[in-house]
Amino acid sequence: MEATHCYIITGASKGLGHALAKLLARDKKNLVIGIARTPMASAGNFHSLALDLSDSEAILEKEAALFPEGSFEKICLINNAGWIGDIAHTGYIDPDAIIQIHKVNVIAPALLMNAFMNKYDRYQGNKLIVNISSGAAGKVMDGWSGYSASKAALNQMTLIAQEESDLKNRGFTLYALSPGIIDTSMQETIRSAGKENFSNLEKFQSLKSEGSLSSPEDIAKKVIYLMDHFREFPEVLQDVRKF
Repeated sequence: MEATHCYIITGASKGLGHALAKLLARDKKNLVIGIARTPMASAGNFHSLALDLSDSEAILEKEAALFPEGSFEKICLINNAGWIGDIAHTGYIDPDAIIQIHKVNVIAPALLMNAFMNKYDRYQGNKLIVNISSGAAGKVMDGWSGYSASKAALNQMTLIAQEESDLKNRGFTLYALSPGIIDTSMQETIRSAGKENFSNLEKFQSLKSEGSLSSPEDIAKKVIYLMDHFREFPEVLQDVRKF
């Protein structure tokens, strides 16, 4: 069966990205391209592409492999990969971590959005970009300056790209989606932070102990619902807790 839908997912080896790739690949009409630094096995309609998103030059070199040719009814880029960074107060952050978090959380999705919108500018099918953002983009959280700032930048990039598409009737639909708090390795990193670097530590530890974290599979279903019913969601900034 020839695929009629294409989904390109970054950070597909674990967490939300892995859950999305797994669920989407169950439907044979979907071509799923999973991008991750960790190599994954390609099988059936799931194609793996190893790529370190902190390496901007590598992203540019692999653009052709990232965005396939084809007359798909729908093609979606899901910028899911993200990094919490070095949880520390300003003045005590590892300088390399400052550089890396913006490479992964801002520069990589910006490059991928730019390439996607150039490649499919005159494409007649449905064209979606879902950038996985965070509620932290609009909050003041000590120790999270890099993460919060990078997600705020991602939101603004998404809003502007949608405005640009609308101005010239290019037909793209873009979202910056807050996925809530998911039970992933990122949360493990947050819970292991020192309280001197993160005053909200006990709150995040209690979310785990009280079973208040969402599963990657449940949030993946909501992301898929958004993509399947995008005409019902006109706003760029979305939150899974509201639908």
